[in-house]
Amino acid sequence: MSTSRPFTVRVDGDLRVRIEEQAAKLECSPSDLVRRAIEQHLDGLKLLHGSKRRHLRVTEYMQVALDAIIRKDHPEMRDTLVLETDRRMKLHHGA
Repeated sequence: MSTSRPFTVRVDGDLRVRIEEQAAKLECSPSDLVRRAIEQHLDGLKLLHGSKRRHLRVTEYMQVALDAIIRKDHPEMRDTLVLETDRRMKLHHGA
């Protein structure tokens, strides 16, 4: 016995045409295409979350490592580097 239930989604005319064209190319129903797309999107979010987390961890590691190197080998430059970082954050990121 199937556990699927109807789920209504409204799309504009252009998107509907694109869905129907792609479904025809893949020889499946528009509903099957939409289900596949939703599954791929949600599965991709899981991967993206893991990838983003890894990227953030690597970035934090690099920052800690660079800070340690600067403190050891170039302590006189640390304040200048922090000020320049803050300036660039405001300029490029509005933060």
